[in-house]
Amino acid sequence: MSAKDSRTALVIAIDGPAASGKGTLARRLAEHFSLRHLDTGLTYRAVADRLIGSGASLDDEDAAAAAALDLDVSHLDSMRLARHHVGEAASRVAVMPRLRTLLREKQRQFAKIPPGAVLDGRDIGTVVFPDAAAKLYVTASPETRARRRALELGANGSQVDEAAVLADLKKRDARDSSRSDSPLRPAPDAYLLDTTDLDIEAAFQAAVDYVSRMIASRR
Repeated sequence: MSAKDSRTALVIAIDGPAASGKGTLARRLAEHFSLRHLDTGLTYRAVADRLIGSGASLDDEDAAAAAALDLDVSHLDSMRLARHHVGEAASRVAVMPRLRTLLREKQRQFAKIPPGAVLDGRDIGTVVFPDAAAKLYVTASPETRARRRALELGANGSQVDEAAVLADLKKRDARDSSRSDSPLRPAPDAYLLDTTDLDIEAAFQAAVDYVSRMIASRR
């Protein structure tokens, strides 16, 4: 990647806990600003899925690193990787420092290709791209997030216990926020977008307004 490519690529970083709405916002912002999109959580899910498929232990960091090196983050099967057990496995492998280092580099390479990209995850604005042109931290109350996730799963035909979904989200929040490497937290200069009382259109408009201001400030 040349220095010129890095300067001409626009990077929008979106972080936040599970089911906060950051993925939907990221996809819509990418379309609005004609950028590529990467759900960085899928990169960890892809590694976890490969470990499961090969029979390797989810604690095997060498196997996880090998899977990461062979991963093309531009072609991820979001439907396959959306399965619940893959998400649970991804949360386990995501604590591995060597794996995080390898996947961060792949995420950076993806975003630096002009015209740029919208990346969503948990450490984009704090670690992967601390100098991103725009940084958002999207959140919502745990109860709101559990209700959204339960509705999403129910729409896909799954039988859902909302209380169990809430407990799972709180467990993932605690794990993501307390890990030693790149814990989940807003960047100091991130725009905090609480979607608890916002529908998707209101949240999207607030995000577009913020990103547009940040882009204008660079000119």
